[in-house]
Amino acid sequence: MKLEWMGKYRSFVEKIIKFGNSYAQSYKIEHSYNTSIKFSASQLQVMEYILENEERHQNMSEIACRLGLSPSAFSKNIKKMEKKGLMEKFHTSDNRKDVIIKVSDFGKEIYQSYSEYAYQKAFKKMFEILDQIPDQYIDKFIEVLELSSEMTRLDKDQSQEVKLIKIE
Repeated sequence: MKLEWMGKYRSFVEKIIKFGNSYAQSYKIEHSYNTSIKFSASQLQVMEYILENEERHQNMSEIACRLGLSPSAFSKNIKKMEKKGLMEKFHTSDNRKDVIIKVSDFGKEIYQSYSEYAYQKAFKKMFEILDQIPDQYIDKFIEVLELSSEMTRLDKDQSQEVKLIKIE
């Protein structure tokens, strides 16, 4: 049966699905990425987010929410990375309950090695292709990817509605 409703976009949708499936298969598998430590794509995303937002001093639940991870999945990643020496935990002086996560100096060294490897292995070619595309088209492609990611979360978002209850 041919899926007529997708029209000329069938091959595009197929590539988005292929990417999603291959990413899902490798998301939790740890690799060395040409470093002395093995870590997963999931752990890498956490590290990247923390590095990019160091000055914000966000607590663990805020970061988990921003990344779309469950608090338990986020905690498991942090615990694994802390054991490897990639992360450090802190408390603020005024609130000992909020745990603030920072990438350790060792974690920063590992990330630097990873990023050099990843750039050469995958991103360099991707960026060369993207350099040939006008910025407004890249912006539109980003919109398509964002819509695609929102579609995969529709059921999850509806089933996990959170209500705030005021503490008095």
